[in-house]
Amino acid sequence: MTIHTQIIHTDPSSAVWLLTVDRPERRNALDLDHCHQLHAAIDAAVHGGARCLVITGAGTAFCSGADLGGVYGDAFREALYGMLGALASAPIPTIAAVNGPAIGAGTQLAIAADLRICAPTARFGVPTAKLGLAVDFWTVRRLSLLAGGGAARQLLLACDELGIDAAERAGLVQRRGELAHALEWATHLAGLAPLTHAYNKLALEAAFESDTADAATLAAFEACWASEDFVEGRTAGAERRPPRFRGR
Repeated sequence: MTIHTQIIHTDPSSAVWLLTVDRPERRNALDLDHCHQLHAAIDAAVHGGARCLVITGAGTAFCSGADLGGVYGDAFREALYGMLGALASAPIPTIAAVNGPAIGAGTQLAIAADLRICAPTARFGVPTAKLGLAVDFWTVRRLSLLAGGGAARQLLLACDELGIDAAERAGLVQRRGELAHALEWATHLAGLAPLTHAYNKLALEAAFESDTADAATLAAFEACWASEDFVEGRTAGAERRPPRFRGR
């Protein structure tokens, strides 16, 4: 997969950078290497003078989730959450231009951004209960605060998907539009005061987020990733059959 980093607009007072996840043959699914590449591209944009960052996917999907053919485990999770943390904590405004399905890690990538502008084909989903795995407490908290408890439960417990109408009602979608609209919006944001943006990002994250979970929550998270059900979920997916979960 290629992560395209491109300066879309630059002048003495503004700079908009675009990151495009370019793996359309896998619907922009992420694995260990791709998480590292994205993290490096985010860092390059911040250190390269970007004043606003737009992230999108090539083709018809934003990001279809984690690559189920990839290697899972501590290294993948550390790379994924490290990349998401880099996006969330970047001292510049970030926009997810959601051009299609944002499933699993795709929803996580979209909500790590500050703002979301979505095409009509955008949809969100976190089907972890279909696979026997789990997203971390940071994701659950952020999703609950952004979309509300009802929508978060619909995504996490029912494994429903939210199309653009439902996602907009829940607050996941700030604007409707295509990539061109996202870049236009980003150009406006890039012209605003960068030190104020940096402060506002710090204040918003401090007031909005916590990655702290109690011991029982952390233990339950680790148990999902170490479970036989997780193995069954992956096996069933590879064999194209319904999984048979046993709660162990």
